[in-house]
Amino acid sequence: MKKLFAIIALVGVFSLGMTQNVLAQEAEQADSAATEQVDSTAVADEAAAAEAEEVEEAEAITEEEGVSIHKELKTKFIEGGADFMSLVAVALVFGLAFCIERIIYLSLAEINAKKLMLAIEAKLAAGDIEGAKEVCRNTRGPVASICYQGLMRINEGIDNVERSVTAYGSVQASYLEQGCSWITLFIAMAPSLGFLGTVIGMVMAFDDIQRAGDISPTVVAGGMKVALITTIFGIVVALILQLFYNYILSKIETITSHMEESTISLLDMCMKYNLKK
Repeated sequence: MKKLFAIIALVGVFSLGMTQNVLAQEAEQADSAATEQVDSTAVADEAAAAEAEEVEEAEAITEEEGVSIHKELKTKFIEGGADFMSLVAVALVFGLAFCIERIIYLSLAEINAKKLMLAIEAKLAAGDIEGAKEVCRNTRGPVASICYQGLMRINEGIDNVERSVTAYGSVQASYLEQGCSWITLFIAMAPSLGFLGTVIGMVMAFDDIQRAGDISPTVVAGGMKVALITTIFGIVVALILQLFYNYILSKIETITSHMEESTISLLDMCMKYNLKK
């Protein structure tokens, strides 16, 4: 009996010791987890703060660059001389004005020519010539105008229709190219004004040399600066206008090709219509 109580007592002691060890280990694990969580939170806060500082620095640098570029351009424009730099700026403004006007006009003149010709063909197939004319009147652009002129003479023979659309096509093509000569003028004027400023700057440099009686860099720096700045701005203006001009030419070529295709389609439709009649 005493042995049984002794065994039970030993088991109780071992159980109590193991329980205390487990509890101690769990407490240590909880403490370590809490410590790791605090450390990770601190690291995350530090990373977020560092990232915020980097973003602020990047924004500050961007603002400084934007301001510096604007100030630099303004300074160079003033250093180039108000007379010739103003003329170059005027050439840029007027050239862009003509470019924007042509782009708007050509964008409005460009339509879905295939859809228009399908609508006209459907009306002619049904024998509704007036309906085909109405479709052309309700559609903007040179393609619809050419088709309308051809339909006006559809009962006069295919030869009259062809002459009519050819003559009116030439008129519409000239409308598309209006103002392009002014754009080319400003494209040529901008670098010419820049080169003129270059020549005048060189003359100013030689005048300074003659007055000073010495060919030192400080004497000729002012005139050379004016010469180089005016040339740079003139070439930049010409390049900008040239890009717009090439885009305008591409749109004119596209509309002209649509006019030619529509003219051929209209003549074919007129021949079919006359054969049915």
